[in-house]
Amino acid sequence: MRVLERLKHGLIISCQAEGDDPFNTPGGVALFARAAEMGGAVAIRSEGIAKTREILAQVDIPVIGLVKDEFEDGSVCITRTLEAVAVLSDMGCSIIAIDGTERKFHGVTGPEFIRQVKREFDITVMADLDRIAAAKSCVKAGADCLSTTLSGYTPATNERLPDQPDIDLLRALVKAFDLPVFAEGRINTPQQARAMIKAGAWAVVVGTAITRPRIVTGWYVDAIRGKR
Repeated sequence: MRVLERLKHGLIISCQAEGDDPFNTPGGVALFARAAEMGGAVAIRSEGIAKTREILAQVDIPVIGLVKDEFEDGSVCITRTLEAVAVLSDMGCSIIAIDGTERKFHGVTGPEFIRQVKREFDITVMADLDRIAAAKSCVKAGADCLSTTLSGYTPATNERLPDQPDIDLLRALVKAFDLPVFAEGRINTPQQARAMIKAGAWAVVVGTAITRPRIVTGWYVDAIRGKR
């Protein structure tokens, strides 16, 4: 698809903020998005309706939209309602990220939900994955691209590589499927981003290291105190 070609070998910035973070407003994340575009980012990944709407109004590059929810165990769930898909699509998101894991949300697995979305909407779908197990089902369901987003953030993988990006999952997905595979999750240095591209990533998504200054400040403080 044309939008995916625009992103090839580029940097995507995940402009998200949560809780009492001072940037946790539509205007706050939109400023990050504008700065990212100025710096050469090829796309923005954005969570939430109000924030995504503001980012779409502020940038001219593609936006990957999503809405976060929670599974019963408290782990993150990414865009698993048709209502959210409809709003994100109508707003003009170029791609919608969907939780592609086999976990059920309202009785439906990720691949099953992707099949519903592709049947009802003309939209490019990114399947966010934690393991390769569900990837085949997501591809069969019509996912247009895959991402390592959820590795380390699900009950099945929360002990995996807690401080490093999951390059093994990336390589496995690239080898197994003839679809664009995006690298996301704990990519905190330019060197790690480059390593992901060399390992076959279609593009690289970076969030915390660029758009969470409070957390990055903590990294430096911990290093100075010998905790890192």
